[in-house]
Amino acid sequence: MPVAASLSALPHIPVIIFSAPSGAGKTTILHAALERLPYLQFSVSATTRPPRGRETNGVDYYFVSEQQFLHDVANDAFVEWEEVYAGRYYGTLKREIVRIAQAGACAVFEVDVNGGVNLKRLFGAQALSVFIQPPSVEVLRERLFKRGTEAPHEVARRIAKAEAELAYVEQFDLVVVNDTLDRAIAEVVSAIEAFTAPYRTDVAKRVMP
Repeated sequence: MPVAASLSALPHIPVIIFSAPSGAGKTTILHAALERLPYLQFSVSATTRPPRGRETNGVDYYFVSEQQFLHDVANDAFVEWEEVYAGRYYGTLKREIVRIAQAGACAVFEVDVNGGVNLKRLFGAQALSVFIQPPSVEVLRERLFKRGTEAPHEVARRIAKAEAELAYVEQFDLVVVNDTLDRAIAEVVSAIEAFTAPYRTDVAKRVMP
């Protein structure tokens, strides 16, 4: 996965990295954290895959053509990017970090497991990396079929990828097993509050009259 050589030109803000196998409940937990913690803002990634369900361009992802995505790669627009599946590109945009920093917020990334490992390596202590783990591969398979957004062959491909991704859990700062949703959300929110507390205190001092 290509990554930026340096973050020196980007604002220095805390970042929260959410990664998980597809179907583990990452997006649900991430949105719950965003609702509970108003100082977080979601970093909208770019992708060449088509929208699913009610996904909205510019909110869930920037849905772009492969030609546009590769043009952005050539123009160094990404912190990191990856061809996750053949012809399916995903990338973390530098301009999103700038936008979030200008709002005085902390950035939240939703990326695949390889992306999470690489972003953590790039951001270091500036990042809290969170891995949402399903209770088991069988539970994950059941969730993907119930979701009903992919054909059976796509589910099989995602399960095979998930089995490989579970080997990376030790490279994350926080591993949360999503067996009970409310408990998983509470654990993630508590960890984010603790991680971002020094930054939030510093911002409060700087904006006080």
